[in-house]
Amino acid sequence: MTRHTRMTTLRALLLLAVLALSLAGTRIAGADPLPAAAPSPAGLKAGTGAELTGALCSLCHSVDYIESNVPAMDSAGWMKTVQKMRERFGAPVTDDQAKIIVEYLGANYSGKS
Repeated sequence: MTRHTRMTTLRALLLLAVLALSLAGTRIAGADPLPAAAPSPAGLKAGTGAELTGALCSLCHSVDYIESNVPAMDSAGWMKTVQKMRERFGAPVTDDQAKIIVEYLGANYSGKS
């Protein structure tokens, strides 16, 4: 198997994993929503976009990277970082996913004043 074929297969598997996580987070009629204080399954602060952020960002690095960058980040910083991850490192993140991730990080992991 060539490197290109392996990378294509890996990206397809990762996309399927993200899709599965997205579907798993779909609200089932009659099911109780998670309480606001419940930790995210990704190990991040609970909130809209936590699961997606954890799933996609942890493809390349630990989610500890997020916490370690809080003092230097605001929404603009997170936008620039997500863009860099996509363009420079090939993170498999769509425009819509990037928007959700940046909104989540900006709301929950911004320490720059």
